[in-house]
Amino acid sequence: MLRELLMTSRPVSWVNTAYPFAAAYMLTTGTVDWIFVLGTFFFLVPYNLAMYGINDVFDYESDLLNPRKGGAEGAVVDRGKHRRILLLSVLALLPFLVILIIVGSLQANLVLLLSMAALVAYSAPHLRFKERPFLDSLTSSTHFVSPMVYGLALAGAHVNGELVAVTAAFFLWGTASHAFGAVQDIVPDRAAGLGSIASVLGSHRTVVLAALSYLLAGTLLLFTDWPGPLAALLTVPYLLNVLRFLALQDSDSGKAHAGWARFLWLNYVTGFFVTMLLIWYSITR
Repeated sequence: MLRELLMTSRPVSWVNTAYPFAAAYMLTTGTVDWIFVLGTFFFLVPYNLAMYGINDVFDYESDLLNPRKGGAEGAVVDRGKHRRILLLSVLALLPFLVILIIVGSLQANLVLLLSMAALVAYSAPHLRFKERPFLDSLTSSTHFVSPMVYGLALAGAHVNGELVAVTAAFFLWGTASHAFGAVQDIVPDRAAGLGSIASVLGSHRTVVLAALSYLLAGTLLLFTDWPGPLAALLTVPYLLNVLRFLALQDSDSGKAHAGWARFLWLNYVTGFFVTMLLIWYSITR
């Protein structure tokens, strides 16, 4: 069961939610305190277990038709264990949520509430935002941007134009990444009768939309203080990665998985350079 929970939580993606919170909180406060440690661990493990656990439980039937499921990109857990996964996901969240709500401001708690709502709404029955084209990409991006916004709110950051530009750029990166990730699932999603931004738009138009979103994200970063504009260069590899699939036909959309696998490891390389830029920024500010 522990192995299945680990697979369900997608360890390869843990850093994508923990890092934005940690960076936002530490850069704002300039300290590493117990709230930093608690929040970082919360967005590292319990948050991902709940987000992907709910997803794997309620996507069980469609995941059976998806050849890329059953490994690092999503567990296919026996139906008899679904209730336990949901229960453990909730139990893992609760103690952290109680403490964070107690120490957080009204603004921080509202952001946390939005983050939890997006986490549930994406996959839960009746809501199923993941089956609502365009709303699926917006909700998915919220999963990764909300930890950063929460870290800023919890630390009492001052909102200015530069911070808005960085947040908007990150959100566009998230929507582009989800949209491109959905391309590889066009065939199994359509076979299962699932709607998604890619199954509705088709592979070509979805890739175009993802590329434009990456391009706009990079453009927004040009309007930040130095060395922020250098971060715009980090969107270029993502842009080139998706453009390789511009002529991909819907029937061959599964071939986009190669680009998605490249995207997963590209995040780690990008994360290294983002860290260097953040250190540079913290030293010079």
